[in-house]
Amino acid sequence: MKHLSILAATATALTLAASPAFAQQGVSKNEIVIGTATDMSGPIAAWGKDYANGARLRVAEINEQGGIHGRKIKLLIEDNGYDPKKTVLATQKLVNQEKIFAMVGLMGTAAAVAAMPIILDKNVISFMPMSSAREMFEPVHKLKFGFAPPNFDSLKVTVPQVYRHTKSTKACALYQDDEFGLEIMRGGEAGLKTVNAEFHERTTYKRGATDFTSQVLRLKNAGCDFVLMGTQIRETVGAITEMRKLGYSPNVMGTQSAYTELIPKLGGKGMDGLYADMFALIPYADDASQPVRFWANKYRTQFGSDPTIFAGYGYMTIDRFAAALQKAGANLTTDTFVKAMESLTIPPDIFGSPKLTYSPTKHIGSRNSRVSQLQDGRWKVVIDYSAEEK
Repeated sequence: MKHLSILAATATALTLAASPAFAQQGVSKNEIVIGTATDMSGPIAAWGKDYANGARLRVAEINEQGGIHGRKIKLLIEDNGYDPKKTVLATQKLVNQEKIFAMVGLMGTAAAVAAMPIILDKNVISFMPMSSAREMFEPVHKLKFGFAPPNFDSLKVTVPQVYRHTKSTKACALYQDDEFGLEIMRGGEAGLKTVNAEFHERTTYKRGATDFTSQVLRLKNAGCDFVLMGTQIRETVGAITEMRKLGYSPNVMGTQSAYTELIPKLGGKGMDGLYADMFALIPYADDASQPVRFWANKYRTQFGSDPTIFAGYGYMTIDRFAAALQKAGANLTTDTFVKAMESLTIPPDIFGSPKLTYSPTKHIGSRNSRVSQLQDGRWKVVIDYSAEEK
């Protein structure tokens, strides 16, 4: 009996050792489970839905081609309503119940910051959240990889470029009275110093403001001919509209938040002339680039609408994730994925992103940006990457 007990115990131990409980979370022989929490019902649901569709499109392409090292990708999408509290609940579900391997493209800075401790605590990868905040990849953590160039870094380069390009002589800033706005103002301030310029006037607004009369009058009376705006979509349109009403026509520059098709849709012809910091091209269906046209037509066929820049973001995020999976090899674990990411180089894509390089001390592929301007209701690149950035 004692001998049989030992055999039974040994058999049990072997069974447990081979059971899924000891396997890599989110990875099986035939599948890799990943998740995202994006806005499907809140204030930026249009962005969230487009992001989700772009991600779905790339996942479908990969799976149709047999997956990666024999594994198909399963993408789970939760609605975070662009709300940190909802994001925490969605993240807990994805991480603890659905057992995802990675959280990919979680939408919103505040949402991502709230969810990050849950993700990291379970040894799940936080892969390229939809945020331009440095917290997405700094301080360096093996599980954190950023997507967008941080506002401070990119504006430090692009603000002086636009300032000189427009032959401006007096710079000012209008920005949201919070960390988002302050980061933009600080990036612009650092950039202007490189061309021996400074902000002569600064004015702020409270989040949710709809009246910008006093702020615009302050800028006009100060004689500002260049205005950096740390604003979101509605506020960008509202401030520029007020400038037009008052006959005030400075050179205006926005951030990545302003680089969207919604600005001309909401503001009309009056938005022409606006500059914006950006890093990827809006995928217009009649784009001169044949690969972009092909992609846009494929998206329209599948989802019944023209793609937006956020559809492009969703597509390219999954594409980058797939590149790391491919390099990680068949023995996919969190550690092999991280090792692959930290030695990965991704060439420029069809959306105009620069070459991306990663290392153990560099978890953002590029800090470089370009500049586009609204001309006749469409965004056109006016200041490109330098040769070494391409």
